[in-house]
Amino acid sequence: MSLKPTTALMDFSLINKRQRACLSLAVVGLLLSAPVQAVIPTPESLVTTGELAFEPSPAAAESLTEMPIVSASSGEQAKSIPNVDVDDKQNKQAEALLAEWRYQVKEDHLAQHLTWRRLLYFLDDKTSLFNKDVSKSLIDDPTFFLSDSSQQNSQQNSQRDGQQDASAEMDAMLVALSEEVAASQGMNSHGANLHSSSSHSKTSANNSVICRFPARTHWLAGILGIDSHHLQADCPAFDDWMTMLAPEQLSVMFAEEYLDSPTSAFAHTLLRIDSKASVADPSQIHHAYALNDTVDGNPDDAFAIYALKSTIGAYSNVIEIDPYPMKLAKYLKDDERDAWTYQLDLTPEETKQIIRHVWETKDLDIPYYFSTDNCASEILRLIDVVRFEQNLRAQLPYAVVPSDVINLLDNEGLLLDARYTPSDSTVRQAQSNKAKTATDFGYRASTKNAARNINSTEYNLMSSMSDDLETVINHGIVASDNNPVDRHPLQMAQVSIGQRGDNSYIDLGLRSGFHDTLDRTSGFPQFFSLEALDARLRFYDTDGDDDELDSLVLENFTVVRGRSFNPINTDSRGKTWGASIEATRVNDGSQESGRDHLVGSVGYESGWSWAFGTPRPGTGEMPPQLCYTLLSGQAQAGRGISKGFRVGAGVNMGCRYQINNQLRAQAQLQLPYWYHGGSGESNVHGHYWQPISTLGLQYDIDKKQALRINSSYEWQNRIDTNNDVQLSYRRYF
Repeated sequence: MSLKPTTALMDFSLINKRQRACLSLAVVGLLLSAPVQAVIPTPESLVTTGELAFEPSPAAAESLTEMPIVSASSGEQAKSIPNVDVDDKQNKQAEALLAEWRYQVKEDHLAQHLTWRRLLYFLDDKTSLFNKDVSKSLIDDPTFFLSDSSQQNSQQNSQRDGQQDASAEMDAMLVALSEEVAASQGMNSHGANLHSSSSHSKTSANNSVICRFPARTHWLAGILGIDSHHLQADCPAFDDWMTMLAPEQLSVMFAEEYLDSPTSAFAHTLLRIDSKASVADPSQIHHAYALNDTVDGNPDDAFAIYALKSTIGAYSNVIEIDPYPMKLAKYLKDDERDAWTYQLDLTPEETKQIIRHVWETKDLDIPYYFSTDNCASEILRLIDVVRFEQNLRAQLPYAVVPSDVINLLDNEGLLLDARYTPSDSTVRQAQSNKAKTATDFGYRASTKNAARNINSTEYNLMSSMSDDLETVINHGIVASDNNPVDRHPLQMAQVSIGQRGDNSYIDLGLRSGFHDTLDRTSGFPQFFSLEALDARLRFYDTDGDDDELDSLVLENFTVVRGRSFNPINTDSRGKTWGASIEATRVNDGSQESGRDHLVGSVGYESGWSWAFGTPRPGTGEMPPQLCYTLLSGQAQAGRGISKGFRVGAGVNMGCRYQINNQLRAQAQLQLPYWYHGGSGESNVHGHYWQPISTLGLQYDIDKKQALRINSSYEWQNRIDTNNDVQLSYRRYF
């Protein structure tokens, strides 16, 4: 883009000889022009027209800026000019500046510049399905805009306000800045004593447009070539805020997924604001602040209501800025979640501009959307404000989760380094691993008392944070294999061939996210299992000779399915549990030759898990192998099954074995006892056992490809088909 240098910034301290010779004529001209100026439109009236009314050529604009000006250095003659004439002259200066800036804005199409539109919250993401209207700003708060159609008279009601029209807001901003620059120049030229009672004196009390919109002002000053010395305003609130934060560098902090809190199940990200002190020594976290974008939800709402409102934008977004140690302690100590911190490749000036923009938006009422406009998407939006050419937010249009943001920033080369901070449970586990290793090698004997003291959160206060929470302590623990940069992509498509009884089939599947226990483990918390929006279609090869079997069926649609494993023989707190909501095909064992039917199903599990094997040396990881026993309850409903419903209770037992980094196996036995209700028919059972055994094996070809074998057998002789075997190719994207 070619930006024309402005000629409107006049230096009133330099007066050429011709201007000095014409000094008296200039004074007379100014005095005589007062009546004329009374009918010339003021800058405020210019903006309400909504038109670039005065668009001179460069030569004309230059002639306006070269009008004779009375300098404060001209002696007593200048001091005798009445204040009203000074105000008239400032109006002329404001109009000259405005004319020049309008010309440059029009020539370079600055009102449609991506940076300007992003500063106004115009989201130019045309691919998203949710909450994206490129015709207007996301903000509907009138205080965020200078151009407001509701304040215009009936003759001008055709003009659109700043929420609807970025050009109108640009013009309003130029008008306000031209007034303040002209006032600043007038004060510098004539001395503060001439303006002690003038409305154009240095703007104060945080009401200046410079104070309200420092990011917009800074961008316009840079692109229009406005000297920062002319943008003077007393902004005590903003200045105190910037002094407190002292922004020098930004980093993204990633707290891993935490299934024991459903709102944190998909992980969390926030921005760490570093001052020069914490840049010099990143362990000195008391010199840093956290910028956290989250939902302003009602804690009294039931979880289902809370989740629904968060999804549809019924809650507002809230920006929290707190001391960084307080936020870090919540994740490391309270939730016991490992954290990764990535320095962003941003300059100190870009960092400051982002913080200026946060000042403009931090108190706005903006809707929060759990899947699209959340803690992770806000980080991309803020970076887009200073890096308009990268279009980060548009690259994740349909759903945004924290780990996707980390991987996108890494792919775009915006992550400079990564720092691992283990949680308190990881620190304790590292101690346990070290003690067990010493015992295994005969270095020292381990007692039950010593093991209990290590596992106890009451006696073992060792942490990655100092007691005063001001410093991060490095215990020399090797980073766990949970860096989100290393994980497989969250979306997955699969194609499978299989055999169910005597019928062969092809499955096509698509999973929106996230990860199950057979998937490649790198980049995820240990034993993490959470799947959402997973659908599978099955095509049977019936050859038209099986009237009982449909050729195309929906085999499964999972809304959500997850399990949280906290082995009781490790230092991980919490319990082992699972839950599922899905539509799935089940075999009805209540009657002879029962075939499969599609039912809606909800289930919950709770129990115990154990980890065994040898963890990686020097880490705080748990042993890699896992076994579990879960008490389960399920309810299912569907037209095809007896009575249209069944409820069940039982036990699920299984083990998952990590054979090597690329190969994993899992075996499970489900022992549900189902109840349909009483039946008067002798050949229909109202209650029965229906055990199911399953076996799975996955081999990772690479980070984005895998092969999986699944087999199952139902130990129930009253159903039509007992066995199912399939081979799948899985592609992660």
